[in-house]
Order: sequence, then C-alpha cells, then structure tokens
Amino acid sequence: MHRSIDLIRQNIPGSLAVLCIVALLGTPESVTPQTTATDPLSGKLAITGASTLAPLIAEIGKRFENLYPKVRVDVQTGGSSRGVADTRQGLADIGMVSRVMKDEEKDLHAFPVARDGVAIILHKENPVQALTDEQVVTIYKGKITDWKDVGGKHAPITVVNKAEGRSTVEVFLHYFRLKNTDVRAHVVIGDNEQGIKTVAGNRHAIGYVSIGTAEYDESQGVPIKLLSVGGVAASTETVRNGTFPMSRPLHLVTRTVPVGLAKAFIEYAQSKAVHDIIKQQYFVPLVD
Repeated sequence: MHRSIDLIRQNIPGSLAVLCIVALLGTPESVTPQTTATDPLSGKLAITGASTLAPLIAEIGKRFENLYPKVRVDVQTGGSSRGVADTRQGLADIGMVSRVMKDEEKDLHAFPVARDGVAIILHKENPVQALTDEQVVTIYKGKITDWKDVGGKHAPITVVNKAEGRSTVEVFLHYFRLKNTDVRAHVVIGDNEQGIKTVAGNRHAIGYVSIGTAEYDESQGVPIKLLSVGGVAASTETVRNGTFPMSRPLHLVTRTVPVGLAKAFIEYAQSKAVHDIIKQQYFVPLVD
C-alpha cells in the first residue's frame, strides 16, 4: 500500500495524486469491483467473504502485490454468505466461501485453495478432556447446563454459538444434526477470533471455530484447548489425512469464468508457490 502511494506521489502531481490516494485507501466497508486496465496484471481486486479464509487470502494477496506492484488486493470479511452475495451482485471480483458449495450456488464458479476443519474448544483450565457427540448435542440443546454432569467441576456452562450466515455454524450443525433453532446459546459471535477470545476469557464456556485459527492461537499461548470429535483428534494433521469428520474445503468463487487479474490471482492462490503461507496459517494445502 505504502509503496503504491509513494509511486503515485512520485509520478502524478497535484490534486490528481490526492484523488488516486483516496481511491487506493477507500473506506473499511466499501468494495469496488475490478477496474478495467490495459495491463491484465494491474488494478484493484476486491475479495469479500468468509472470515476463516480472509487472513490466508490477505497474506497471499500481499505476496501477489509484491510480484505485481501495479496490483492492489483488498480483502474484507463478513461470512461466506456475504462472499456469495457480493460475487453475484458484482460488488466483489472474488468471493470467499469456507464450506462445500450448495446446489443453489451452481451459478458460481468455485476454486478450492485449501482444507480446514471445525474444532470444539474449551478454556485450557477446564478439566473436561473429551465430550461425546451426544454430550455436545445435549449441551447445545440446553439439556445439560452444568459441567459436573460431563465430568467437570460444578459450574454453569456458557454455550457460545456462531451467527447465521457463517460457514462454521453450517458445518457444526450438519455434523451434529442440529438446527440453529435447537441451540440454546448464551453468546452469539461472528468470526473465529471473536469465538476464541470469548472462550479464552470464560473458563466455563464452550465454542467451535476453525481448526486452523484455533491451532495457531493455541500455539501463540492463548488459553484454549481443542477437543476430539468422534474420537479423532482435532488437528490440521487429521484434516490432512482425511480422518477428521468435521472438515471442509475453502473456496474462492467468481460469478463468471475468471479472466485477467482475477484468473491470475486464483491460479496463484492454487499454486504450490503459496503452500508455505497455507501451512503457516495452519490450513492444509490441497496437494503436498
């Protein structure tokens, strides 16, 4: 960004330079579709959608900008549903969707870039080390409300659920065969980091988030722990070997067959050139 602004200042005098800088900075919630440019590897690329994918795509975007200094990649979150809606409406060049594509989304072109899983998390100091699928269901239905009933200390359970429109909640509900109306939540959160902060700040809370995000935060000393699901450890390794039951593909989507800048970025995001970034973000590349 700063490099792009410096280039404008050096090459475009006066008020025109100011206008260009304002255009580059934009506003936090606004997106602008890809600008038309003679050079296919120049211009702005607007990408919106899943918060799970956003940190990964932002890092890939930074490397892409370094390779092509005339390109700016703008990444904004808002959930997979926003990624689908913005792409359909032409508000974004590329959408981010962190789940299997639905039958009603066949009008979009989907490109997998990595895999992830959904992990159940507790505070690190919660003595409960495992929960059966049935116990998770009864906790989320509000039929078990005290940790002593599942092997913990006497304390009320704080159920943390995700807001509708997030892919993580859809993967969670599908695996446990729940409806969102079945869930008796005490806290409803948005993105993965918000879910992790909520559980890390409440020793009696239970939540579920992206495995990649949870593993990364746990490695950074955040006081959470990941529980097994169906007897399988929640980790990027079990996602990689295909044994973890709540795993999912991470997609980039477009409204039409991608061309020009969008095509180049998607091909780059699917290439081995970014596998190191995918692993650093605790996701699983499609092919090692």
